[in-house]
Order: sequence, then C-alpha cells, then structure tokens
Amino acid sequence: MAIDGKDGLSVPSAASAQDVEAQQAAEIHSSAFKSLGILDRFLALWIFLAMLVGILLGNFVPGTGPALQRGKFVGVSIPIAIGLLVMMYPILCKVRFETLHHSFRQQTLWVQVGYSIVVNWIIAPLFMLALAWAFLPDEPGLREGLILVGIARCIAMVLIWTGLAGGDGEYCAILVAINSLLQMVLFAPLAVLFIQVISRGSDSIPVEYGPVAKSVGVFLGIPLAGAVVTRFTLRNMVGKEWYERRFLKWIGPLSLIGLLFTIVVLFGSQGRRVVHQIVSVVRVAAPLIVYFAVVFLSSLAVTRRLGFGYKLACTQSFTAASNNFELAIAVAIATYGVDSDQALAATVGPLVEVPVLLGLVYVVRWVGRRKDWKA
Repeated sequence: MAIDGKDGLSVPSAASAQDVEAQQAAEIHSSAFKSLGILDRFLALWIFLAMLVGILLGNFVPGTGPALQRGKFVGVSIPIAIGLLVMMYPILCKVRFETLHHSFRQQTLWVQVGYSIVVNWIIAPLFMLALAWAFLPDEPGLREGLILVGIARCIAMVLIWTGLAGGDGEYCAILVAINSLLQMVLFAPLAVLFIQVISRGSDSIPVEYGPVAKSVGVFLGIPLAGAVVTRFTLRNMVGKEWYERRFLKWIGPLSLIGLLFTIVVLFGSQGRRVVHQIVSVVRVAAPLIVYFAVVFLSSLAVTRRLGFGYKLACTQSFTAASNNFELAIAVAIATYGVDSDQALAATVGPLVEVPVLLGLVYVVRWVGRRKDWKA
C-alpha cells in the first residue's frame, strides 16, 4: 500500500519497500544458469565433458599433446592463448567503463580494495606456501610449481565465476586491473623469496619482470582494450539499448565457449602426462582443494562479518581463491622446462580449480538464499 506525500507523489510504504527488497534478493539468488541459456544451465556437465574429451584426445589420439603445445604465444600455447582471450573479451564488454571513475570517489571502495590486496598478496600466497610444504615436503619440484600457482593472482577466470555467482562484475574488473598491476611488480620477487630464500630451492630462479609483465599485458590488455573500443564505439553508433540488449546477449556465450575450449586444450595437451603420473597429480590436487575451499569460505565468512553485501563478498571471495594459471604454467615451463615437475604441478592447478570453483558457485548461491543475504 502506498500513501501520498506532500506534493501528491506516491510514496512507497514500508511493506512495499520490503517487497522490493525481497524481489531484488530473489533476483540475485535466482539460478545463474538461466541467464545465458542452455550453455549456462548445464555448465557443470559441459565442463566435465570437456575434461573427458581432452583426456581422451591426449591419451588415444597420437600427437595431440605435442601438436597443441607446438606454437607459443607469451609463453603458453597458441590454442590456450586464443581460449583465454575469447573468454575474457565478452565479460569485459559488460563493464561500465564510462562510470568507473565515480566508484573511485567512494571511501568504501578503497576499504574493499585494501582488504583484497591483503588477502591476495599476503594471506593467500603464504597459505599456499604452507600447504605446499605440508603436503609435499619430499617433492621439491611439485612444491615449487604449487608455490608458483599460489603467487599468481587471477586476472581471467575470476570474471566468469563472479558472473555465474551473481557477484559485482564492475568491482571485479577493478580488482582484476589492480591485481594485474601488482602482479607485474610482485610476482618475480615473491617467486624468488618463496622458492629460493624460504624454501631454499635452486640457487638461481630466473623469474624476470619482462615475461610476467608481457603475460599480464597480453591476457588482460588485449581483451580490455578491445572491450573499451567496442563499448564506446557501438554505444555511440547504434545506441545504448541495442548494445545492452542485443550485442551483449549475442557475445555472452563466447565467454563460456572460450572456457570450455581452454579446458579441452589443457587436458588434451597434458592429459597423457596427467594419467601416467596420477600419483603426483593426486598429491598436488590435495593441497589445491584445501586451498580453494579454505580461502574461499573463510573470505566469504569474513566479508559477511564485515558487513559486505552479497555481490561484493562473492566477488572478494572468488578473487581471493582464484589463480592465474596461464602465468604460473608459462613461468614454470620457461624456468624449469615443459617436462618438469614444476610444470606438471602448475598444470594441475586449473584442472582442480575449474571443478572446485564451479562447485563453490553453487555453494555461495545456496548460502545467499539460506541467509537471505542482501546485495
């Protein structure tokens, strides 16, 4: 029921305001997998099928692995590079770049950015270092590969997980940009500190700033520049409504197609090795599962305790738990070789991360509904 204000305007009553909030909460916590059609609704099935196809190709089609690894682009195979670029572009096209500068004027944003930096660059890498030593004290190669995964903060797939879980896409884009800049500065010294100094690994770890900066620049810079040009050009040429309702809907599925393609290529190129070194894979997978689950759930609990809304808490948690597997793989291969234990451990990272974080998408949505968590 509504009442009239002084100027004859309709003023929502408390009951109607509560109805609006309830409707908004229902929209936030509705199934993420109906937004982009059949591809999203059955994403778990498609991901496991992609893994299966990759494993079968890698093990039963001769020459699949070497063929997929033959071409290199910024340290990773060309097919993986293509998959990553296709995966990121549509998501970044949704970011409202024209209004981002308003966000930086808010004090609350800087509080959240500070929290994200502490978790991503201090707590999470140290936790992975501890897990690497706890689970792999007798396997220095696998341990070093796991450490590389821990210090490579995510700048790609976190956008997909955040979108599927109903998080804040624009805030996620801000965190991705900040992590990208910090990655250029911090990845190399952290790799030397954690592997050479703390773990007392090899005498010289040739992790240089150049390859790291190039990797970040390519896998974030290219799709980001393309998204900015696309958004401003099309919105001015054909209008905001067409861009938001038609263009974004048309390119939306490309993100998940890119994800599935990347999974097939990863499993196809490393599937034979994964199967034949299953004991090593399981030993690396165990600390990774603990890492993803503990970091995500603890971050979710802390952000809820701090009073963050569902969207921001969800974004923070996925950003903290995700890792930049393409950078970790590229550095491991460039530093230790494609057949090294370090490269194997880095490769296992995304093979575990994809199904685990997909499961956490369901978990966080269930928590949001159960706790009636407001945006």
